[in-house]
Amino acid sequence: MDQLKLKKAWEVALAPAKNLPMTLIMMYMSGNSLQIFSIMMVFMAFKNPIMGLLSTNQAFERFETDSNRGSILQVKAAYVLMQVLALAVGVWKINSMGLLPTTRSDWLAWEVRREPLEHAIPALSL
Repeated sequence: MDQLKLKKAWEVALAPAKNLPMTLIMMYMSGNSLQIFSIMMVFMAFKNPIMGLLSTNQAFERFETDSNRGSILQVKAAYVLMQVLALAVGVWKINSMGLLPTTRSDWLAWEVRREPLEHAIPALSL
């Protein structure tokens, strides 16, 4: 009976990986502009993995017994890894949309103004 529960637990753990190709295709097709459809897709790309991570124990409590607790821990680790991969897809999408502050120009408010080494003064002013 424990083997069957462990097999079903692995199916639950790998289910998020089966959704990754469809999520990637939907992210690619939604484009990089800020429109309502692409914003909803990004929202769902973050909401589903975060909710999955928060409900990890509830997802596997029906499969866990005293004799297979160590094996279920490995399954939970695989489940968390799949959810992190799904989050990485969301991060990739918001990076491609330009919403992550990854360039120097995104942080100009904290840049120190340069002091010039020399000053040029015009010889003739009109």
